[in-house]
Formats: sequence, structure tokens, C-alpha cells
Amino acid sequence: MASAAAAVAFVGADELSVELYASFLRSGARVRCFVPEAQADRSASAALAELSGLLRCASPAEAARDSALVIVLTDADGVDELFFGDEGIVKGLCTGASVLIRSTLLPSQLEKLEQKLAGEKKDALLLDGYIFSGLSDELKQQIVVVASGRQDVAERARQFFNGLDKTIYFAEGEFCTSSKIKLVNDLLESIHFIASVEAMYLGVRAGIHPSIIYDIISNAAGSSRIFVELVPKLLSEDPLLIDFLNSSKKNASYVMDMAKAVIFPLPLLGVAYQQLIHGSSEVTGDVSASPLMVWEASFGVNIVDAASQQIYDASKLADQLVMESKSAKRIGFIGLGAMGFGMASHLLRSGFYVVAYDVYKPTMVRFDDLGGSTKGSPEELAKDVEILIIMVANEFQADSVLYGSAGAVPVLSAGTSVILSSTVSPGFVIRLNKRLEAECRDIKLVDAPVSGGVKRAADGTLTIMASGTDEALHCAGAVLSALSEKLYIIKGGCGAASSVKMVNQLLAGVHIASAAEAMAFAARLNLRTRRLFEILQHARGYSWMFGNRVPHMLDNDYTPYSAVDIFVKDLGIVSSESSNSKIPVHVSTIAHQLFISGSASGWGRYDDAAVVKVYETLTGVKVEGKPPLLSKEDVLHSLPAEWPEDPMDDLVSVASRNSKKILVVLDDDPTGTQTVHDIEVLTEWPVEALVEQFLKLPTCFFILTNSRSMTADKAMLLVQTICRNLEAAAKNVPGVSYTVVLRGDSTLRGHFPEEADAAVSVLGEMDAWIICPFFLQGGRYTINDIHYVADSDRLIPAGETEFAKDAAFGYKSSNLRQWVEEKTRGRVSEKQVSTISINLLRKQGPNAVCQHLCSLEKGSVCIVNAASEKDMAVFASGMIQAELKGKKFLCRTAASFVSARIGIKPKPPICPNDLGLKRALTGGLIVVGSYVPKTTKQVDELRSQCGQSLRVIEVSVEMVSMKSTEDRDQEISRVVELGNAYIQSRKDSLVVTSRQLITGRTPEESLEINYKVSSALVEIVRRIDSKPRYIIAKGGITSSDIATKALEARRAKVMGQALAGVPLWQLGPESRFPGVPYIVFPGNVGDNSALAKVVRNWASPSRISTKQLLLNAEKGGYAIGAFNVYNLEGVEAVVAAAEAENSPAILQIHPSALKQGGVPLVVSCIAAAEQSSVPITVHYDHGTSKSDLLQALEMGFDSVMVDGSHLTLGENILYTKIVSSLAHAKGLLVEAELGRLSGSEDGLTVEEYEARFTDVAQVLRDLLMRQVLML
Repeated sequence: MASAAAAVAFVGADELSVELYASFLRSGARVRCFVPEAQADRSASAALAELSGLLRCASPAEAARDSALVIVLTDADGVDELFFGDEGIVKGLCTGASVLIRSTLLPSQLEKLEQKLAGEKKDALLLDGYIFSGLSDELKQQIVVVASGRQDVAERARQFFNGLDKTIYFAEGEFCTSSKIKLVNDLLESIHFIASVEAMYLGVRAGIHPSIIYDIISNAAGSSRIFVELVPKLLSEDPLLIDFLNSSKKNASYVMDMAKAVIFPLPLLGVAYQQLIHGSSEVTGDVSASPLMVWEASFGVNIVDAASQQIYDASKLADQLVMESKSAKRIGFIGLGAMGFGMASHLLRSGFYVVAYDVYKPTMVRFDDLGGSTKGSPEELAKDVEILIIMVANEFQADSVLYGSAGAVPVLSAGTSVILSSTVSPGFVIRLNKRLEAECRDIKLVDAPVSGGVKRAADGTLTIMASGTDEALHCAGAVLSALSEKLYIIKGGCGAASSVKMVNQLLAGVHIASAAEAMAFAARLNLRTRRLFEILQHARGYSWMFGNRVPHMLDNDYTPYSAVDIFVKDLGIVSSESSNSKIPVHVSTIAHQLFISGSASGWGRYDDAAVVKVYETLTGVKVEGKPPLLSKEDVLHSLPAEWPEDPMDDLVSVASRNSKKILVVLDDDPTGTQTVHDIEVLTEWPVEALVEQFLKLPTCFFILTNSRSMTADKAMLLVQTICRNLEAAAKNVPGVSYTVVLRGDSTLRGHFPEEADAAVSVLGEMDAWIICPFFLQGGRYTINDIHYVADSDRLIPAGETEFAKDAAFGYKSSNLRQWVEEKTRGRVSEKQVSTISINLLRKQGPNAVCQHLCSLEKGSVCIVNAASEKDMAVFASGMIQAELKGKKFLCRTAASFVSARIGIKPKPPICPNDLGLKRALTGGLIVVGSYVPKTTKQVDELRSQCGQSLRVIEVSVEMVSMKSTEDRDQEISRVVELGNAYIQSRKDSLVVTSRQLITGRTPEESLEINYKVSSALVEIVRRIDSKPRYIIAKGGITSSDIATKALEARRAKVMGQALAGVPLWQLGPESRFPGVPYIVFPGNVGDNSALAKVVRNWASPSRISTKQLLLNAEKGGYAIGAFNVYNLEGVEAVVAAAEAENSPAILQIHPSALKQGGVPLVVSCIAAAEQSSVPITVHYDHGTSKSDLLQALEMGFDSVMVDGSHLTLGENILYTKIVSSLAHAKGLLVEAELGRLSGSEDGLTVEEYEARFTDVAQVLRDLLMRQVLML
């Protein structure tokens, strides 16, 4: 805080300075100021005159004298005189004073000033400052001070600003950083200025009232703070518009100078700067002139006259329309793309009968599954519909579905209404309307482009602009209302609504491109791009698109929510319409060319934010902003010592005393049992099953809801159903009570607050909701309210991880209090969220926790910080004390809370021996369907470490998701046959989806592919009838589906963990494989080697290899018989004889025998070898066909013969080497056949003249005895 004894000086004044003067005066500081005549504008002077306590000085030196902080406002022209003149600042500057300079100086000029000041006044401390009014909701009406310079100087200055009301202070980096941040903001302001002018004039030329454009765009994706501030001045001919223009031109000139100095192209700013110069060309020297004169001449539009025309309320017209609209029940819908599918499915849910068509057949199948109807062509669909909605990608497609082969128009009934919701040009809509009128069948067209994105389409909360005849609009009103949250009726007939959409897309496209230019320029200036983004969110240069798209650039994540090619199309519409209207749109044209450049470079289908790659490729900069790295060790070491007492024993004794108080955990996927053991899990929840569970009086049991895989509505209904069943069951068990825990993801994904709301709606209001995502085994820590995800030795804020980008459950906030506000959409504000701190847990203990919880207001939300299991136990102990006092809590937690709450002590990871599986005679089954990077790395490591003993069966994603039903079934059957064979032959088998990622054209199509892949894995496991030794399912949803759908488990027992954080279940007696260990391997747990470690622990004991068998024989001086077998009787005979003689043996399968006996013969041999009391191996004999050999390598043989004796010697050696290298990769021994014996064996005949002996010297020379060990 600025103390009363401290003096603060201001040199220079503007409105922002005056606000700062007032804040310092209110803080008790002594404030002096000197205002040069050149800066003494009327508004600032008038405001200064009203401030009491302000000391006006005659010179900069007088103002600076005895002042601890001097804040200077200046431009490049007067800086020398201001600082170093006869009465300059330096003359009055006291020892150790800090100088904060707000200026238009370039960084190079600031550096020279710093050097000169150091020469004149060695102890002077200079800071570079950027000060602006906060305009975000978070910092509205606050003054934001961004200071840069030496860290100690910046921190010293902080003490002056921290005590000020309505002031936020940031210390940012090295000297000149603040000025660079201002340059980037000025770049954005200048481009947004000209884009706003071009958009408004284009919209007015299209016949739209400017106030209508302003009202709609201000609340749409095309909005910016400059647009919101500028347009009213434009429409009212406000004299301040001239100041606005001149300031923008001046600031843009400094940015251009900086770009020239660092050699960086700014095409958008370059053309905007020229337009600013042009706009001020009539103003220079004539203060009464207005830039409107220039723009009227350029655009041929008098926008002030247009603004004075009679206005109407587009929203009220829509409300009136909806009240008077006609009902329509039979809707035709063409175009089930990203937006279309959501719109059509929402109409279906709203009670309309919807028949749909799309060229992509899987999407129509999905729509059928929702209860909709589909047809094979637009023509077939259009018969008998009352309203036909067109939601296709472009004008060509719209024309094709209406008038092309099997088009809709010829069969439309008289009086049908056609709603065109695609983004197309106004000219196309006007021409289409004329064509429909020419049909003379009263077919009505409604021009109704939409905005809002995929989620809002599915929710029915789109923004829709609609235009057309009154009759057409009345027919379509009910449908448009069902799809929209904001509906605007635009007067002017068909084409008017598309004109408004065109204006929005002009602004949106320019704002995305300008964001790319700004962030690339910032990277060139060596600014921290992520921090820059955080600051500019509060500044004037912000736009909706800047806030939405820059995070994609910072994360280098261009998953297409929109696409570069969409703006190639949409800005192409702007270009075409502007040409037709003779309206020059310079900035939009440059933005269009940038998007075209991006598309031509191969980024067309990437997210539209990928336009930044044009700058990155051209200049070599990288916009991506890596989050700051925090050392896990340093952070944890900085915390206070843990609470000295162990509350775990108290928890156990309390649990036993309250044995009828049962913890019921509703688990949104199967991985929540990561920290418990000897606990039951139910996968079904009828009342009678819950009564049975309550009668056992367990301390805890889990109910697997798998709700994370559902929509929010379905998840809420499910939780309500379970809670009602729990209530009913508890009434049937005297004296029993329970506490519900909603176990969710430790990385904050899942249905919050929806599931909590659902539980409370049944169970009644709670004293508090507890949010506790700490999970030690997964590396999830909550410290100072920030939730972190550990990555090796680093801590990353959760909001900056891949988990925060989840398509269904994404979020921005790492601070849990802010996360609650974000997820509740402001219903619970950050300030209303209470906190249990680590300090409280470690310094005050359980009693303080209890006291804190008991003091909470009813219905409040409380988050829990924790960095160790002890922290969790301390909290749980305090919470139990509060419950004993009658408090009721609803907990949304990760796994660690559950074990702490019931006092479970951890036990070591479980091994097969612990479950008596040492003598098990089948192989294990590992099922992986997840595509997340962590899983792919874990699978790669598994194959690397266990490749020789592991049998890998890759499921072709293309075959099961993109091909015909017959191809899909064939692929599933292939995998099932191999899986059964391997499991029976004691081989651990990895069933893994092919790793190439196949996506659809839209998010919906991608979800359809994911569903087909998931259901294929379920079908594979369902059809594998060989009982595995164990099963590992990788991923939460995968493991749930496998357990419940494929294995038909209704209950399981949690035995413990196979690895820290990896639950191990034993499936119930009703399941297909009772008692089989089922390892639920979460997708987000463990390092790269974790999966391999579990598989190695559980792998079937390997039997002796053929190589070891022969080496033992060589050492023992005995021979081993190798016997061809053709059926099970032969196998049993050989093994029986070997056991009788106590002699090792080799079972050989000849290609002809394999062809006859197939996989079952191989399985029989391997099973016999496994069960034999003497060493037996299985050998594939005389493999003459490469394809047969490759198949044999995957079937479980211990060794193979590569028989190339029918080839020339050179070809034989080459053939043997190739197959040997593949065999050795799988740990198989190879026998070579370099010579030939005459005679016949199993259908293979060698004539006398073809016979030859093997040349051992040839083998030594050519095969080096490394590839081949048997001859």
C-alpha cells in the first residue's frame, strides 16, 4: 500500500492518469502532478480540477522532487526535454526513486533512454509501463498496470499499486516487455477498427439497418471490443470518432516501425494502416471534418442517413412470429453434418417427426438409431413434408439436393416451406427464391443461416437470423424457435438474413486472421505468448474470436471445430458480394488470401486457427506457448510438514462404531476402485440387490454407473434412479444409513454439477458439497486451490493438460474455485466457494477441519487441497466428526478420498500367486481400444518388452468401422479364432486396435466410428470362449463395456490393485468367466512402462524353448526325437511315450497336417507340451511357403523350419535369412534346409537327381550361425 508519507508524482495527464491520481489520493498518498500544455485536453483538465488534495506543479522537476514513484506519460517527440531539460525530471529525482514510463517509444528508444538516465542519475530505477482500463467482465472498471524491468524494481513499485482500489498490477519480464505488449494490442485495435468500418458499410449497402447489424453482431462471434465501442460513434457522427481515428493511425505507425525493425510481415495491419491514413485524409488540418466524408465517398453509402431510418426490433419480431406461427410436424432434413445432425436430433427430441437424408450412410444409421426416419435420396425424402430444411456445406450442394438428379424440388407438395440454413451468399438466396417462385406451387423460401457451433445445435440454443415473406416465416416459426435461443427476423426478404451472416463472417474471419498476425508478431518480439494472451483478454484489442481461437494456437492443437476451408468459402462470399455491390473491403480481402494460403499449404481441413501457420512457415516463429514448468519436488518440499498424528486408526475405529453408516460410491467409470480392496462392486442396482448389499453392513460398496460415457441428461436420470433405489432399499433395512460419494475423474472430467444436482433432487439439500480430486497414485495434487497433474518430475495445472481439452468435458480453469464457477455457469461464483487449505490440514488437524465444515452455510461448496495421503486422512477424520454432529455432505471426489474415508490401509500390488493362479493353464487376454497418446506409448513399450512371449492380434479399425457388415464380421471372426487359439496355448494375447487414427468428416461421424470400434471389441471378447488366465481392459469406458456387456458381470469383488492406481477385480459367479482376475487399467494412469510391468507380473510362465531343449541335449550327450503328428491321438501317443521314457521330445507339424488339422491341432500340441511332465516343444516342419511360415510365426510354435531347398542355393540362403530375422524377433528358433534328401514325406517328393547335402562351410560363411541354429 502507498503509505501516507510516500509521495507519488505524475508527469503528463490523460483520462486514465486522472483515475490513477484519484486512486492514489484515496489510498492516502501525497500526489503531485505536472501537465505539459500539449497534453492539457479539456476532459482531463476538468477532471483534475475536481480532485482535492492534488498538488499541481510548475515543472517536471518540481513534481519529481521527493517522490518515491514518478509516473510519466509522453511520446517520442518530447521525451528528452521532459527528462533532461533544465526543469526536467532528472533534476528533481530523489535517490532510489522509481520511474514508470508510459510512452509511444519503441523498445530501442526506451533502451537508449534507460542508458542515458543511468548516466545522468546512476541510482534511478526505470520501468516500462503499459496501463489500460480493464474491459473484461473480470476486470471491468479496473485500471490494469503492466510494468516491466528489473524484477526488484518492479516488485518495489508493486507496493505502491497493491493498496489501490480498482487497480490490478502485473510485473512482466524484462525492460520493454510492457511496450511490446501494447504494440500487439495496438495492432489488433487498428485491424478491428477498419474491419468494423468495412463490415458496417457492406451490411448497409446490402439493405440492412445499421442498428440491426450492431445489435446482432455485438452478441455474436464476429464481435470485438472495438466494434462495440466504435459503431455507435460511427452511426451518431460522434466528434470523438476523429480522435479515435487519429489515435489508431498514430499507434499503427509505431507498430509498423517496429515490424520494419524486426523484419516481420504484417499484411493485415499494413492494409489497415493505409485505410486509417485514407480515413484521416480529409480530417488533417480541419477539426470540423469527419472521416465519414471519406468513407461515404469510398463506399457510396451515407451510413448516418441509414441509421436515421425507422428502426425495428428484430428480436421482438421473432417473439411475435413464434406466437403466431403455424404448427408443423413433418420435417424433412437434408445434411446431417456436424451442425445438421445436432439440429435434426434436437427437432426429433422436441416432438417433430423428422425424416433425414445425407450422402454419408453411417450418419443416417445413427439418426435411425435415435428414432428418426431416413430416405435414400432428396427426392424420396421430400414427398409429403411440410417443411424442408437444407443444411449442407455450400451453394453447389444446396443446388444439387434441390434441383440435381433425384432432387427435392420436383416432388415438393404445394405450400411447402424450404428453410435454407447453410452459409451461402445473399445473391444465391435471392436467385433460389426466384426459381422457387417460378414453380408456381406456392413453395416458400426462408433464408435462415445459423450460428453457434455443434453443441448449441444439439441443445437447440443456436442464434438464427431469418428473412423471407411473412407467410413463409409464419410457416417456419415454430421450427426456427425450437432450434434457437436467439431468433432475429430481418426485414428485406430473402437474402437479408444471409447478408447479416455475411457481415458476421467477415468480422469473424478477419478477427481470426488478425489474432494469428498478432500472436506471430508477439512471438517475433520474444514475448511469452501464453502470458500475453492472458493480459490481452482484458484489453481493448480483444475479440470473441481472439479469446476462442488463440488457445488453439498456444496449444498447437488444430482439431477442427471449424476449418480453414470454411473461411476460404465464407470470405469468398464476402469478396464476391462486395464486388457486386462495389464496396471495397481491403482488410477482408487480405484475410481471405491468408486463409487461401493456409488451404493451399495443406491445412484446409485443420481448425481455422491454423491460419497462424502461414505466419509460422513464412517467418520461422512458433506461437505455441508452453505452460510454465513447476518442479514437483520443489513444490512439495515448500509445503509445511504433515500433521504429526496418524488419524487412520481413529478412522477405522469410528467406522466400526458406526457400522450401519455405509459409504455408497457411485462410480462414473470402473477405475474409481483404484485405492480400495476387499470391496464389492455392483454393475446393476435394482432395489433387491441394494437391500442384499445393505444387509451385509459393509463399510462401503461401489455402484458402477459408467455415466461418463452418457449425455448429461441421461447421467442425471441415472443418478436419480439409483438414489431413489438406495432410499427404497435403506427403508427395508432397519437402522441402516448411508453417505453418497460421486466418484469422478481426478483430471476434472465428468458431469459436474449435473450429477450432484440429480443426487440432491432425490436425497435432499446437503450442508455442503465437497470437491476433492486429489489422487496420489495418478499424480493429481491440489495446492493453493490449483489442481495439478504430475508429468514425470513436473506439475502442470490441470487446465493446461490434454484432459482439459476433452470434447465432452473440457474446461479452462485450473483453480478449483474458478472451475466450480465455470462448470456451474456462474450459479456458484468463485467467491462463494470455501477452501480447506493444506496449511489448515497440516497445522491445525482434524478438529479444525470439523469446525470449518460445521461453519459452512447450508448448500455451499467446499474444495479440499491435498498433497499426500496423510492430508486426505486428516480431512476424512474431520469430516466424520462433522457427520457425527449431524452434518450431511455430498462428495464429488477422486479415488483417494474413498480409501481415506473408510480407513482402508493400502496393501502391496497383487500377484497371480496371491490368487492361487500359479498352475493356471491358459493365457491372459489384454484388450486395448484407446487412442490417447499415453495408451499408445504404453502399448508400444509393452510390445517392446514382451514381444517374444506376447501374441499381438491387431484389429483393423478400417475393417470394423468403414467396410461392409460382411467385412466387419470376417475381421471379428479372425480375431476371435486367433484369440481362442493363443489363450488355449497359454500365450498372453494383446487384442489392440490398429493405431492409425481414422476420423469422420464431422465430430458425429468420428463418434460413430468410435462406437463401431468399441462394439467390435465387445463382440470379440463376448465370442472368445476360452477362459483366460486373467483379463486386462485398458481405458475406463472400454473396461466398463467389456465387464458388463462382454463378460455379463453383475457384480465383482475388488481384490486390490495390480499396480498402484490399477484396480484388480474378481468377477462374480454370474459372469461368463467366474473368478477370473479382471484388471481395470485406467487410460490416464502410469508411466510408459506401466502396462508392460503389469503384463510381466501376470504373464503365463514360459515353457522350455527348442533352443534350450537342444542345448540341454548337447550338454547331456543325448539325442531328441522329433515326431510328425497329424491328430490328437498321435499327439497323446508321442507325449505318453516321452513321459514313459523320461525323455524330451519335439512334436512336428508338417504343412499338410496343418492344412488338415488347422489351429486346433496346433493348440492341442501346445496344450500337451504345457501339461507334460517332460520337456516338449512344438516345431513347424518343412515350411516351403513364405505366407504359411508368416502365419506359423503367429500361432505359438517354438521353432520353425525354413525349407528353401527347392530354390537355388543363393535364393535359399536369402529366403532363409529373411524369415529367420522375423522369427528371431519373436524368440523362435529356425531350422534351415540347405540340402535335400531323395524320397517322399507327407506328400513332398525329392527325386534322386535333385538331392544334395548341406555344405556346413557355406552355412558358416553365408548365415554366420546367427540367423540359423538348426540344420
